[in-house]
Amino acid sequence: MAKRGKKYLIALKQIEKPEYDLKEAMELIKNISFARFDETVELSVKLGVDPRKTDQQVQGTVLLPNGHGLNKKVVVIASADKVSEAREAGADEVGGVDFCEKIKNGYLDFDALIATPDMMRDVGKLGRILGPRKLMPNAKTGTVTFNVGKIVRDLKYGLISYKTDKTANVHTIIGKLSLGPEKLYENAVSVLESIIRAKPPAAKGKYIKSIHVASTMSPGIKISQTSLDQIARK
Repeated sequence: MAKRGKKYLIALKQIEKPEYDLKEAMELIKNISFARFDETVELSVKLGVDPRKTDQQVQGTVLLPNGHGLNKKVVVIASADKVSEAREAGADEVGGVDFCEKIKNGYLDFDALIATPDMMRDVGKLGRILGPRKLMPNAKTGTVTFNVGKIVRDLKYGLISYKTDKTANVHTIIGKLSLGPEKLYENAVSVLESIIRAKPPAAKGKYIKSIHVASTMSPGIKISQTSLDQIARK
């Protein structure tokens, strides 16, 4: 285990209870933060599913009501008639088949990639490059679409995607610490509601086993089952 710094250990001591209400946890995250930059807050959810089985994989997208606060670099590979729409919506770079070649040659300086359906024949050939980096456009996440303007704006503002990893955990951001406890709480609720709705019919037993929330530098805070139950009843 890596040695923890003094500030981290001080923050850890301020987590006095084994678990917290979600609203209370958001206040605590703000109070124990010690970094000199605007930290990102992440939600980690342990699910009672078997991700090895295709009918138990959990994934989805959420448009955070208060945005994510990130400066996401969004690239669009589109047919000619969609180029101006993408640029007007705020896309950082827009291209066609030529941009596929640029990626093939090693260019990966972006956070999200959108493609129009008619470009997927060429984009699909980049699967080995984009797939492992979670940059491959996908219709399920809305990044394969002719409605490029909307998805560019959503990604810039607060659209996030989530998916279970190999250990049945979902890790997703809920915003920057500067959003404040109330807005972070609202974002977290939106994500949890989406995960609850995405429960696979094949999943048996307890679906959500545990929830933790943490900022970039600070220790994680466990969320109480009572708090989750209140969200689930909405």
